[in-house]
Amino acid sequence: MTTPVVSIAYHSGYGHTAVLAEAVRAGAAEAGAEVHLIKVDEITDEQWATLDASDAIVFGSPTYMGTASGAFHVFAEASSKRWFGQDWKDKLAAGFTNSGSKSGDKLHTLQFFQILAAQHGMHWVNLGLHPGWNNSAGSQHDLNRLGVFAGAAAQTNVDEGPEAVHKADIATAKHLGHRVARTAKIFRQGQVAA
Repeated sequence: MTTPVVSIAYHSGYGHTAVLAEAVRAGAAEAGAEVHLIKVDEITDEQWATLDASDAIVFGSPTYMGTASGAFHVFAEASSKRWFGQDWKDKLAAGFTNSGSKSGDKLHTLQFFQILAAQHGMHWVNLGLHPGWNNSAGSQHDLNRLGVFAGAAAQTNVDEGPEAVHKADIATAKHLGHRVARTAKIFRQGQVAA
């Protein structure tokens, strides 16, 4: 069986989301995937081709004003060329985001990613974790400390830099990368068997 290819298509305005992208990359690589980090605001024709050849695409963006960043929206609109040819149909998709507030409407960003994936005919991979930090024995150091199911969500204070991205949120993003890579392996095995 060949190694699954996972690409992380992300935008990071101030570096916080880039920290999460690296964690997703590390998790996917640890699970045996070939992984590509693609900054959507600098995307090249070669990187579009990499996305086309990927088994899974993980979308990432900060949440600004209740949705993905403008740069990510430009990328999403440009992906319509792939939509016409159904180039991403039956690939896997997942997502991650960061905002300054505990909620910050991050769920809306993840839902935007889910709809984008659905329009492309992709299969969404959720986080697959119970919520953390929701009982008296829990703590802010739990995986999925913000209790989001659709993807990896992080919160970083608006007056702090990328070095302040919470370690539990980094670990949650790494978990997502690992889960996507494992799911991509299973999908590849199923395609070979079919």
